[in-house]
Amino acid sequence: MRILLIEDDTVLGAAVRDQIAADGHSVDWVTRLDQAGDAVAGTVYDLLLLDLMLPDGRGIGFLKARRARGDVTPVIILTALDQVSDRIEGLNAGADDYLVKPFDLAELSARIGSVSRRYAGNPNPLIEHGALQIDLSARSIRRDGKPVVLTAREWALFEALLARPGQLLSKAQLEEKLYAFGAEIESNTIEVHVSRLRKKLGAGVIETERGLGYRLGAA
Repeated sequence: MRILLIEDDTVLGAAVRDQIAADGHSVDWVTRLDQAGDAVAGTVYDLLLLDLMLPDGRGIGFLKARRARGDVTPVIILTALDQVSDRIEGLNAGADDYLVKPFDLAELSARIGSVSRRYAGNPNPLIEHGALQIDLSARSIRRDGKPVVLTAREWALFEALLARPGQLLSKAQLEEKLYAFGAEIESNTIEVHVSRLRKKLGAGVIETERGLGYRLGAA
């Protein structure tokens, strides 16, 4: 997924960024609400991680404004505000989840996965696709009952296609899911990942529409 992290604590922000990247997601990190506004204006994100107390304002106002504009992008609040009234305010403002600092980074990963599955319309983390048995929460795949090891990038690419069955995704769209803004990307990176996934999961698992993009195929 392409994730925007809005967090002004540099130590926590770096830890969260590294955790998200290790999970195979693409993450852009900003420390102010004005930067966040510029980011969402120019990029389509799959999820926002939002601190509530930022140098130029409160995250609640930013969230309410996004929802008022009809923005349905999933939002997880990350904050030190731990009162029940704070949680109620955040959820009523349109947040999909609320995580109080300090938190375990593995729990954050689990919550990101849970929210993304709900928005994809299938909260069940267990999926069968042809010969593949997929556990989204454990980020694991078996082929004909045998475990298959994927790298973080391979998993992220496969998950992006799996979340949109039948939908054609362009090379640029897949690069956005896998890499942060400004990252250096080799011209054939997506092709290399697709080739490796076909070897591991089956030749037909990813279909190519030449010059247009890729879609999930039969496994």
